Amino acid sequence: MARSCTYAKAVLVAAHTLADAPSVTAMEQSLADITRLAIIAIDAMALLLIVIGTAEAFVSGTRVFLGSRSGHERRAVWLRYTHWLVAGLTFQLAADILETSITTRWEDVARLAIIAIIRTMLNYFLERDLAEVRTLEHGEGHTPTESATPAGN
Repeated sequence: MARSCTYAKAVLVAAHTLADAPSVTAMEQSLADITRLAIIAIDAMALLLIVIGTAEAFVSGTRVFLGSRSGHERRAVWLRYTHWLVAGLTFQLAADILETSITTRWEDVARLAIIAIIRTMLNYFLERDLAEVRTLEHGEGHTPTESATPAGN
């Protein structure tokens, strides 16, 4: 009996000591702040990718639609644009994953989960469309151009 009382007392003292430890709370807060900054930075990167890709698709698309009637050229414009969108969605998904690590309310977690599912589905369908375009181009004897990717990859 005395042994269990000593154990219980030690657990209570340890719990009280941990609860009063400001360094743990300060460290957690610092990590949460760094995570919030990382989320903002990654969202900014995603925004930049999507804006650049949209502007490039608008300019290229306008040029192709006004000057050329080639289906291959049109597909190449949309193929490049899809690469930009997939890259942006991937960055947004990364920011969502980080955000779930600092979210404490279940409503926020559910909202983030729904957003992540939607972005993952969009990414999946965009990738599937890319594969179809590549198959069509290969079947028509065309090879995708090196400029069909955002960074020339």
